[in-house]
Amino acid sequence: MLKLPPSYLEPLPAAFFPASTPLPFSRADFGPDFQWGASAAAYQTEGAWQQQGKGASIWDDFTRRKGTIRRNEHGRVAADFYNRYETDLDLAAGMGLTDFRFSVAWPRVLPEGTGAVNRRGLDYYDRLVDACLERDLRPMLTLYHWDLPSALQARGGWANRNIVNWFADYAQIVARRLGDRVPQWCVLNEPMVFVGAGHLLGIHAPGRRHLGAFLAAAHHATLAQAEGGRALRAVLPATAQIGTTFSCSHLTPHRPGNALDEAATRRADALLNRLFVEPTLGLGYPVAELPALRWLLDRYHKPGDEQRMTFDFDFWGVQNYTREVVKFSPWLPLQWAALVPARQRGVPHTDMGWEVFPESLYQMLKQFAAYSNAPRLLVTESGSAFQDVVLDGRVHDVARRAYLQAATGQVLRAKQEGINVGGYFAWSLTDNFEWAEGYGPRFGLIHVDYETQERIVKDSGRWYRDFLGGATVAAVPTTEQAAHL
Repeated sequence: MLKLPPSYLEPLPAAFFPASTPLPFSRADFGPDFQWGASAAAYQTEGAWQQQGKGASIWDDFTRRKGTIRRNEHGRVAADFYNRYETDLDLAAGMGLTDFRFSVAWPRVLPEGTGAVNRRGLDYYDRLVDACLERDLRPMLTLYHWDLPSALQARGGWANRNIVNWFADYAQIVARRLGDRVPQWCVLNEPMVFVGAGHLLGIHAPGRRHLGAFLAAAHHATLAQAEGGRALRAVLPATAQIGTTFSCSHLTPHRPGNALDEAATRRADALLNRLFVEPTLGLGYPVAELPALRWLLDRYHKPGDEQRMTFDFDFWGVQNYTREVVKFSPWLPLQWAALVPARQRGVPHTDMGWEVFPESLYQMLKQFAAYSNAPRLLVTESGSAFQDVVLDGRVHDVARRAYLQAATGQVLRAKQEGINVGGYFAWSLTDNFEWAEGYGPRFGLIHVDYETQERIVKDSGRWYRDFLGGATVAAVPTTEQAAHL
C-alpha cells in the first residue's frame, strides 16, 4: 500500500481524522497560558561539528561507520542552524510560536566531557537564548539530546556509573551561565530511546548490542535523570521549571482477548512507557512485568539508589508519534513481545513506517496523568514525516497539516477531560538529520533544501500560524481545500 497519497489532490485515509477530535476548536479553547512551540535538537540541526572548539560526539563517530546511516549521511552540516539560527527564529516568531525548545551539545560546552569549559561554545548558546527572547520566544533548554562527548564514551559512557556525576557537573555549568534567562529545562531527551537503540539494538550511537550494557546504561540514565534535576535546582532561580522527557507509544494487543498477546502488551508497556517514569516517582522499576530487571538490581543497583532515582519534576515532556500493536514472541527474552509493523498490518503510515494514529497522544497523556503524583504534562514532541514536494515555491504538505490538526485536537480532548496538559511543541521546527534514517524523512514545519540551505515555510507551518492567530478548526479540510491555501 502507499505510504501516503501520491499527490496532494488524492483523498487522505480516515485515520487522519479521529472521530474523537472535539470539533470545532481554536487556540482560545486551550486557555491563555497554554504553550505553543516547536522543538529541535543540536546534532540534528546545528552542524558546525568542528567549529569554535567543539569536541567530537558519539554521533560524529557513529556516522563515520559505513552502513550505520542510510546513504552514509551525517550531521556535520545538517540544517546549519549554528550559523542560521536568527533566520530560523525569525520564521518561528512569524508563525506566532510562544516557545522554542532546543538542546545544548554537551561536547560544544565541554569538549572532553569534563574539565575545561569551551567558552566559545557557551557564548553561542548565550546568543541563542538572547535571540529567542528578542523575538518573544520563551526558550526551553534540553541538556542531553543524545550527543555524548566521545571522550566520555571512551571511558564507558552511559555504562559507567561515573556518568551520573559527569552529567550533574555539566548541568550546573550550563545552568550557571543561562539560568537567569531560561525559564524551563529538560534534563534528558527520551532515555528509553538513547539507551535502548544505542546499547541494546545497536542502531543508534554508540552502536552497542549487549543486554548488560543496556541494563547498566538504563540504571545510570535513571540516576542521572534525578541527579541532573537536583543539580539544576541547586543553582537555578526558584521560578525555573525543571522537567524531563519520555518517549511513549499507546500499546494494544495484536489479538485482543488473547492471553499471550495481552501479557506481552503489559511487558512491552513496562519497558517502553514505564521504565524511566516510575523510578522518578519512588515506585522503583517495573520488575514484576520485566523479571530481567532483577539482574540490573543485583549487578548495578547500590544501597540508596532507590532514593537517588526519585525527583519531584515540575513537568514531564510527553513525546508521542504513534501507537504500537504487540504480539507474543518467544524469541525476544527481555520482554517476550514483538511489535507488529504498520506496513504488515496494512494501515496508513508515515515515512518512518509509523502508523497514522493521532489518538495515541490522547491515550498517553491519559496514562501518564493517571499516576497520583504526576506533575504537569507538556507535549514536547509530536509530528509526522511525509514526502515533500516543492511546487512553485510552496510545499503543500496536506498529510502533515492534517496530522497536526488531529494531534492538537487530541490534546484538547485530554485537556477537556481534566488532564493537566499545558503545552504542545511540534516536532520539528525545520527538517533535519533524522538519526539512522539520514535526511530522507522530513518532519519540519519549515522545508530545508540541504544543498542551498534555503527555507520554505510549509503549508503545515502556515496552518500553525493561522491557528495561533485565532483561526478555528471547524473540520479537518479536504485535500482539495488544503491544496488551495
